[in-house]
Amino acid sequence: MSTFSNRDGIKIVYNLIATIQDNKEYLSEIDGAIGDGDHGINMNKGFTKTEKKLKDKNMNLTEGLKTLGMTLMTEIGGSMGPLYGTFFLRMSKVTTGEEEIKQDIFSKMLNEACDGLKNIGNAKVGDKTLMDTLIPAVEAYDKACNEGKDFKESLDLMQDAAEKGKDSTKDMVAKVGRAARLGERSRGVLDAGATSCNLILQTMADSIKTII
Repeated sequence: MSTFSNRDGIKIVYNLIATIQDNKEYLSEIDGAIGDGDHGINMNKGFTKTEKKLKDKNMNLTEGLKTLGMTLMTEIGGSMGPLYGTFFLRMSKVTTGEEEIKQDIFSKMLNEACDGLKNIGNAKVGDKTLMDTLIPAVEAYDKACNEGKDFKESLDLMQDAAEKGKDSTKDMVAKVGRAARLGERSRGVLDAGATSCNLILQTMADSIKTII
């Protein structure tokens, strides 16, 4: 079974930072269609602050995810701070004490993050939120693992499901959050949270493939 070391996993965090920085304008543009237009701005703020905190530090994946999660939780505005803060803090908790991150541990990371978000809100698949990306992605990854597919194959299937989940939000009517006020007018554009969640999952998977 392919694995990667907790120490090497810090590369995932740096790649996540770069992805959000590169897509900050895109995310805000999407958010501007049915939201406040600040999703990319806020995400970039939190991830860039994390980058500065990691600078010149010899951290592993656990420490990097914890730093990212705490920064998002406490230092950025909007609903996404607590959501993604919880997401990464839950992942960090799973990796604590693990020298090697195996295929099954990554499953635990995904499920712990997903459960954390379910505990915060009531959003489910079909509500036009980041859960439309996350839940299908986690289910696809676990299904692949249970069918005996290796780490890379499972990540490939997770990525496919995340992309499809994100795309599905375009034809949905928002049922939770500020966009829900727009009713039918929220149909026809992607959800910003679903889009950023897809970027995060795609980046994590691509990063893992380079180190396993």
